[in-house]
Amino acid sequence: MKGEGILGKFFVKGEDYWYMIFRIIIGLVFILHGLMKFKSGVPGSTLMLIAGLIELIGGTAIVLGLWTRLFAFIGALEMIVAWFTVHILKGWNPLSNGGEPALLFFVIFLVLLIHGGGKYTIEHWMKKKEFI
Repeated sequence: MKGEGILGKFFVKGEDYWYMIFRIIIGLVFILHGLMKFKSGVPGSTLMLIAGLIELIGGTAIVLGLWTRLFAFIGALEMIVAWFTVHILKGWNPLSNGGEPALLFFVIFLVLLIHGGGKYTIEHWMKKKEFI
C-alpha cells in the first residue's frame, strides 16, 4: 500500500516536492550536456549545434517547469537520434558504446512526458494547469 512505514509516509507526503527536485536536477544535467557542446565555441557539425540548443533550451524549460511535456518529447527524440546516429555504430551495449546517458535520458524524458512538470512549475503558478 502507498505510504506505509516511516519512509513511505515521508516520501508520499512530500511527493510533489520530490518530483520538483527530480525535474530540476534532470533539467540542470541536461543544460550541462548542452554547455559541453559549446565549450570550444560553436559546434562544427549541424547535429551537434541542434543537440546543444535543444539541451540548453529544453533543460532550462524543464528546470522552470515550462512546457515540460513538449521539451521532454523533443529531448526523447534527440536521445533516439543520438542512439542511432552515434552510439549504435559502436555496438548495442550502452556501457561500451557511450550511450548510457542517452538511454537514461530517454527513459527519464518518458517519465516527464507521462507526468508533466508537476505541481511546482511556472505553468502551474500562472494558470493552475499545464499549457501543453
